[in-house]
Amino acid sequence: MTASSDIFQPIATDAPPPFISSRSDHPVPRLGIVSQDSPLSTNKFYANFFLGSQTAPSFSHPYSVAWVKGSGPSGSWGLSVGHVDTNQRVYGPTNSVGAPSYFINPVGIQSLVLSALELGNATTLSMDSLGGFSVNVNLLASPGASPAITFPLVQGMGFVTGLYTGATPIVQTGVFFRKVTRAQASPRPGITKYVILLEDGTIWLLYAYSPSGATLEFTVVSNGELQATSNFTGTLQIAKDPGNAETLYDATCGAYATAATLSGTAEGIAGTYSLNFINGGLADTTLAMFALPHHVQSFSAATNASLSSVQLQTTTKGIATAVLANSWTLVESHMPTSMDFAPWSPSLGSRSTLSAAAIAAIETVATSEVSQDMFAQSNLNSFYYGGKGLAKFAGIIFTINDLLNNATLAQAGLANLKIAFELWSTNKNEYPLVYDSAWGGVVSTASYATGDSGVDFGNTYYNDHHFHYGYFIYAAAVIGYLDPAWLAGHKDYVNTLARDIANPSTADNYFPISRSFDWYHGHSWAHGLYEAFDGKDEESSSEDAMSAYAIKMWGRTIGDANMEARGNLQLAITARSLQNYFLYETNNTVEPSDFIKNKVSGILFENKMDHTTYFGTNIEYIQGIHMIPLLPSSTLTRTRAFVTEEWESYFSNGRAGAVVGGWKGLLYANLAITDPVTAFDFFDSPTFDTSWLDGGASRTWYLALAAGESRSQIRSLRGSENADGLMQAWEAHENSRRTRKVNLPADIC
Repeated sequence: MTASSDIFQPIATDAPPPFISSRSDHPVPRLGIVSQDSPLSTNKFYANFFLGSQTAPSFSHPYSVAWVKGSGPSGSWGLSVGHVDTNQRVYGPTNSVGAPSYFINPVGIQSLVLSALELGNATTLSMDSLGGFSVNVNLLASPGASPAITFPLVQGMGFVTGLYTGATPIVQTGVFFRKVTRAQASPRPGITKYVILLEDGTIWLLYAYSPSGATLEFTVVSNGELQATSNFTGTLQIAKDPGNAETLYDATCGAYATAATLSGTAEGIAGTYSLNFINGGLADTTLAMFALPHHVQSFSAATNASLSSVQLQTTTKGIATAVLANSWTLVESHMPTSMDFAPWSPSLGSRSTLSAAAIAAIETVATSEVSQDMFAQSNLNSFYYGGKGLAKFAGIIFTINDLLNNATLAQAGLANLKIAFELWSTNKNEYPLVYDSAWGGVVSTASYATGDSGVDFGNTYYNDHHFHYGYFIYAAAVIGYLDPAWLAGHKDYVNTLARDIANPSTADNYFPISRSFDWYHGHSWAHGLYEAFDGKDEESSSEDAMSAYAIKMWGRTIGDANMEARGNLQLAITARSLQNYFLYETNNTVEPSDFIKNKVSGILFENKMDHTTYFGTNIEYIQGIHMIPLLPSSTLTRTRAFVTEEWESYFSNGRAGAVVGGWKGLLYANLAITDPVTAFDFFDSPTFDTSWLDGGASRTWYLALAAGESRSQIRSLRGSENADGLMQAWEAHENSRRTRKVNLPADIC
């Protein structure tokens, strides 16, 4: 099959399988959400508006917005707008590598607040038109009233726009006005302009437009409030001027985005995707939208020509650049289309052939590991750990079948893996799935049964779905690859998991668009239905990449060319995004220069980065959570230069050897990307301790990964000045091992 002209076609549009029951009593209420026909996005940038107090900020980048709700220095009932510069950041204490342990941007600064005289302590907030990139936030003077102000919020918006319907505008500030100047000349016909200088020295521009042609006049009530002299129907827009933006804002005021749509194509290894912004304002005016660094790097020539010189700092994504265009086209010219289940190299592709010596060494281990009790290791009360168990054995069985060429042993293991998977695919695990019709998704029943919102890492509350279900999708892709007849009875179940985390189309009325992956940020968010004043977050960039890889391989297995193409595109975008924001080489210029010494972000929030984990502060945890699981996709996201730098910073000179437990094995499996000889030695050692394996990992796969990577690296250097030296080093290494019971001669390469 070939991909469609638009690869964002639905996976399916029918109801989830009938053995997944439905319920509408999700424990998280849908605060203020106006009923809509389409499912509700749970993990998007605007979620704080319907969670908890409804006052935590949402980050559109480069701005943040929050409902003031009568609090703070302004005491307003409107929507505050903030923007933070680098000199306002707070850095944590310096750690062992000379880097700050975290950095955080202040929240609660009410630079400007768009409000109305009619709003007060009876004001309520509602939301409508919840989409993949946008939402409308409405402020009502009292419950049941028509909105006094509607704010169309779209990721990357150049202006924060308030739509007034007869209310009397108020502009407030918690920073205080130093000077407010009404422009003598209108920047565009029918538009009134004000220049606002705040006491912190920042300059903001305010634009007002009414279709009736009415101007907007303000009186100064105090150094914290401007009040319009009459009610108003039209738009108020505000934007921060970094010093060179006034001309651009003057030319684009009156236009504002209300939503965005996504489309994409795939031609060979080249993929393109387009963000098409819907203009709700003046039709003859081009939108100003802000792009993040990874966008700018991949813009098509036409979109690149629309870049301006106006830039604003973001909280955690470097510098945003204003683009004057209603649509962006972005190009990923090297999608990993050749990547399959075998070890893979970005330069040479799939490495599916191992030497006889490597096969002999791995087969002994594989024979033992495939005989383990798969059912016991996957029949757990957690989708996360159950999925990891299934994925572990899927990798072992693939290795036996395709890399060791032992179909008989593989088929015996496959029969047991099918039995283990059947427990889940028939929904007979301890906490089975349920279709949550309140939000629109499949969730574990664990929180319903226990009353614990955090059980199974918050799956019932939409935390970590792409991690949890990604492992199942990967395991199913392997099973279906090895036994295509198995697909008929299991495709609907696995597709349901894929639709939950990665539904590509509004034609699917059961799941929201792209619950996990954020096509604006270029990576996923793991944070579900919990209010968070630092915004959404993600702890494991590697499991994010795993979920995209799983989607790609499931699409290939079932012959869904559009799904496979989306997986390839998503993987390419993820790699670009991770290398900008999560995984830092020394030449990274996006994140703070001192912070990149940490080599990884730790937990990346929308408003801060914290070089730690949710489960501990050991360095192997912090770095390792961005390694797990090691898959063919790991060499795409984790470059050799990065792995070398990270190893030298934290794990060289015997430090990795001092690590205990499954993290030790993970570190050495990761080392295979740059030093496969040492990695193979480690896992092939006759004194290897199985406690060095994570519950979702196997020696079989790690040995195959190292053997495949060693062949890739040596072959990629043949003909270069380094080839002879590398070959000689390898042969010398092999000669030193001849006395071992299990020899690995030089023909491994």
